[in-house]
Amino acid sequence: MSTWSLGEKYIKEYNGWFLEQQTQFLLGRDNFNGFLKFMGHLSYQCDKLLGDKEIITFLQRQRYDIAVIDAFNPCSFILARKLGVHYIAFYPGTLNGPLSIVLPSPVSYIPVFSSQLSNHMNIWGRAKNLFYSFLAPVGQELIWSSFREVAERHLESGSPLGGLEELHQGAELWAFNTDFSLEFPQPLMPYTVLVGGLLNKPPKPPEQDLQLWISNFGEAGFIVVTLGSMVSSVSVDHLLVELVAGFSRIPQGVLWRYDQNRWPSHLDIPPNLRLVDWLPLNDLLGHKRARLFITHGGQNSLLQAVYHALPVLAIPLFGDQFDNVVRAVTKGLGLTIRPTHITRELLSSTVQTLIQDVRFKSSALSLSRIHKSHPVPPALRLTQWVEHILHSGVSLQWNSHYVKSPARSPTPSAIMSTRHLICTTAPQCPPPLCCFDLAVDIINHQHHLQVSTLTPAPSSVGFH
Repeated sequence: MSTWSLGEKYIKEYNGWFLEQQTQFLLGRDNFNGFLKFMGHLSYQCDKLLGDKEIITFLQRQRYDIAVIDAFNPCSFILARKLGVHYIAFYPGTLNGPLSIVLPSPVSYIPVFSSQLSNHMNIWGRAKNLFYSFLAPVGQELIWSSFREVAERHLESGSPLGGLEELHQGAELWAFNTDFSLEFPQPLMPYTVLVGGLLNKPPKPPEQDLQLWISNFGEAGFIVVTLGSMVSSVSVDHLLVELVAGFSRIPQGVLWRYDQNRWPSHLDIPPNLRLVDWLPLNDLLGHKRARLFITHGGQNSLLQAVYHALPVLAIPLFGDQFDNVVRAVTKGLGLTIRPTHITRELLSSTVQTLIQDVRFKSSALSLSRIHKSHPVPPALRLTQWVEHILHSGVSLQWNSHYVKSPARSPTPSAIMSTRHLICTTAPQCPPPLCCFDLAVDIINHQHHLQVSTLTPAPSSVGFH
């Protein structure tokens, strides 16, 4: 096992900065400068990873057939280029994220990333969308500027002349973590596939203790609340006070994933509220007594709500969550409240509206039917595409006419398998610190596919 360390000093500084950023998000002060600083941290971490000769040598010796990489982090593309491996880009969000893959995106009805617009725009919405379409390439170039020196330092050929666009266009396939049950209508190209819903599966009965708690509320049912680790990591007492007061007004039970060790001692917990450090989200959302899902609007959370036909109350906090929530609201899956607008009265009334108005449940059921009726489950869909590319000798050449130069010479695969890296997060290591994914774990269906794992520790990262 090899390890590389970012150093205790850096990790302490990063944790402090990240907590401050979380506070700013909850206060409604999210801005692009903060995002650029975040990308700067990722580029620093990338430089440390690529500079570790022991790990890089180990990876190069594995002779991977293909890599499935995290397309959000530019480091993934640089690492794949350094290893000389063909790669499939897995994008964790909606279709309007990456610009470089040249999806047909008329600004008249396809919202630009971060515009927070739906596909139904009036003249002012279209004007805003057009303005954002001019800003988007500038933003992408600013993001790449954080990684250009890293690529120059660690790639034998130097930084690619085409920048991030060239790396994007080098992918054999783009897989998006979305589904048209939640996504707006969008023209697609042959090198794109939608695989949203990788975490979805039929629910299992909860543990007896949890089932007994749920039964206390009878037909009123219960509400699942997951707002991520952010809310329990920073001091936002005023927000907690309003949330708790709002929950105390409703007849449903409220099951909230929250770090109990960080709960303010002066804030009493009402009888219908239960805090848990972890909860089996898929099983609870699929429970027959589940009535509502309160979420920060992460893509996976919304796709799970669609799968289980559960209305949502979305409280977006940062990043792509605002765009995700617009899609959910437009599709009739639920409603949204900004964290800075939350009051106990607004929260309790919105919860009751979502539970009592049958239109939300009806929309959720309709979206669920659309999602589940796809003839191929998303995990199997992605696995089949990976194997199709391997069977075809990797370079399919179908996107050379659209976004990239003529494909490279095919690389025969002696063994029909793909190996990949997975980044997992230790409790002391915030998720952004561990974004050196070389792939996504979707291989439950194919037992002959081999798996390698990149595992971080509080001050170091190990490779098994």
